Amino acid sequence: MSFWVYILRCADGSYYTGHTDNLESRIAQHSSGAIPNCYTFNRRPLECVFSQDFVTREEALASEQQIKGWGRKKKEAMIRGDWAEVSRLARSSVRPEPVSPIALSPSKEGQLVVRPFDKLTAHHERQSSVRSEAHHERQTSVRPEPVFPIVLSLSKEGRETKP
Repeated sequence: MSFWVYILRCADGSYYTGHTDNLESRIAQHSSGAIPNCYTFNRRPLECVFSQDFVTREEALASEQQIKGWGRKKKEAMIRGDWAEVSRLARSSVRPEPVSPIALSPSKEGQLVVRPFDKLTAHHERQSSVRSEAHHERQTSVRPEPVFPIVLSLSKEGRETKP
């Protein structure tokens, strides 16, 4: 028995990727609208633009999941059979490991405290900054030179990374 991964081009230009053990029957189901809650139901007519057979369902499912994670250009390169472009796009999509930003805040004792920097922290700092600026404007008409904050980042393991 063979298993298949397939890509359908929908009437709206989008792509649908799936896997099956009976390619002809499955495409007929999509085309006829036999599955009302399927992505393709309101996007007919459909055209099968790619299919590949596999020995096991696990291989077909793994291929389906991989393709679903690809962008449109990479899918279209595969549909065209342009494996050099698929490879190039795969290399360009590699992203460096994200690092967690930290914020430095002075404590009451004047020491710097390191803490995670997140959206909530940023919101509170903006609010505090607005209140502080309003208070400062009432106190004096001389504005100090702007100071640019130094932002350090930590890797997932908590080690400092160089910017």
